[in-house]
Amino acid sequence: MQPSGMSLENRIAIVTGASAGIGLAIAEALSAAGARMVINARRQDRLDEVAARLGDEKTVAVAGDCADVSVIGSMLSTAKNRFGRDADLIVVNAGRGLKGSVLDSDASQWEEMIRTNLLGAAHLCRGAGQRMLAGVEGDAKVGKAWSETARDIIVIGSVVGRNVSPFSSMYGSTKFAVAGLAEGLRRELGPKGIRVTLVSPGFVVSEFQGVAGYAEEWFKGVVEKIGPVLTPEDVARTVAFIVAQPAHCHVSDVVVRPTRQDYP
Repeated sequence: MQPSGMSLENRIAIVTGASAGIGLAIAEALSAAGARMVINARRQDRLDEVAARLGDEKTVAVAGDCADVSVIGSMLSTAKNRFGRDADLIVVNAGRGLKGSVLDSDASQWEEMIRTNLLGAAHLCRGAGQRMLAGVEGDAKVGKAWSETARDIIVIGSVVGRNVSPFSSMYGSTKFAVAGLAEGLRRELGPKGIRVTLVSPGFVVSEFQGVAGYAEEWFKGVVEKIGPVLTPEDVARTVAFIVAQPAHCHVSDVVVRPTRQDYP
């Protein structure tokens, strides 16, 4: 999982949605590269298992709702209290899907999806960005250049946040919003030396499809047409590459698709 020379031993990370799928794979990849981290998800038991497997000495579990401001504050504070300084690598991954369009998706799930996918992401970006800015200012006061310390906020988007897809346009609308959030934040924080990256995966096999309500036969048909599709490890490997770049080098906007995926 760790390419040669991509050590993250001096990095402190926070990864949301880390109990399964893309979030779990990212946590594993960052840990393999040497990062210490706080991991978050709703399922305490699953999260504790992940932390124990990655090593309790360098992995801390903070369970809870990723859109809850108090949980976000706990993640940020735990990183500093446990590892001695604020996190410099935030992966905004937690989210949920929903099949269907404006006309036929389950409207009773709209508010919760928007809260998780957009508002939760915005609150975490806000809290992390404010702390990172304070870190940059603190470094400057002691004569330390911004380019000596890499600071990253990685936002996991989706190809349906770039290309309108009727089969998931309500979910896609939240990812369009997240893409705008990430780009606006990049323009605000980049000049300060803080990298904000949007990673937009195509079809990935994970728990996502079941939670979103996609029919198993439909997804099998997609896999037959464009497969092999991505695995969470494919996305994680991409994230590990991005954050391992020197501080002056920013891979800012990435789409990762299965080779045969033509749309979206």
